[in-house]
Amino acid sequence: MINTEQLKFDENGLIPAIVTDSRTGDVLMLAYMNKESLRITVEKGLACFWSRSRQSLWVKGETSGNFLHVRSITADCDNDTLLISALPDGPACHLGNSSCFAFPLWNSEDGDERFSLDSLMQLIKGRKYEKKDGSYTSYLFEKGLDKILKKVGEESTEVIIAAKACDRKDTIYEIADLTYHVLVLMAEAGIGIDDIYSELASRHVIDKKIKQEKMT
Repeated sequence: MINTEQLKFDENGLIPAIVTDSRTGDVLMLAYMNKESLRITVEKGLACFWSRSRQSLWVKGETSGNFLHVRSITADCDNDTLLISALPDGPACHLGNSSCFAFPLWNSEDGDERFSLDSLMQLIKGRKYEKKDGSYTSYLFEKGLDKILKKVGEESTEVIIAAKACDRKDTIYEIADLTYHVLVLMAEAGIGIDDIYSELASRHVIDKKIKQEKMT
């Protein structure tokens, strides 16, 4: 059980909780907890918060199915904010975005935007719904599924050839090409990165259970 005595809750008995993706470290959302929601979170292993608008407890995902499986809870140096590392079952945002923080307000002209597969996927989806002249991605979507599948097949072959030749640099290059074309295929098929994460996570849980059963 977690010791809440050291934590500094506000006058309403609440403490802000920042949730990050345990796989990528990306910030997913900000919510508020009280002692009871924190207790439920630790007990169930699922993120539970206090809704200030509804004035009630809510387990994230109880309606959408996009639960947050909590891996760790850390307090900041002032003990007045929590950092929760969690494995999401799906998009954290009720609008369908992987993160609630998906609306840029300002970026420094000198600052480089951090690359991620999620950001690449968003760019690919943008090229699907808003065609851009000269865009290779838009070209693939215009040609349709058969063209996309052909490219996935070709890039898979290129990966095999490079790996068989024990050429590390070329293998990395070809895997990057394959990854990009697979993401295009996913966008065409309406499959999100979170869908793949969830599938892999479910397999991990099953493998873990099998190992535990073998040990008993």
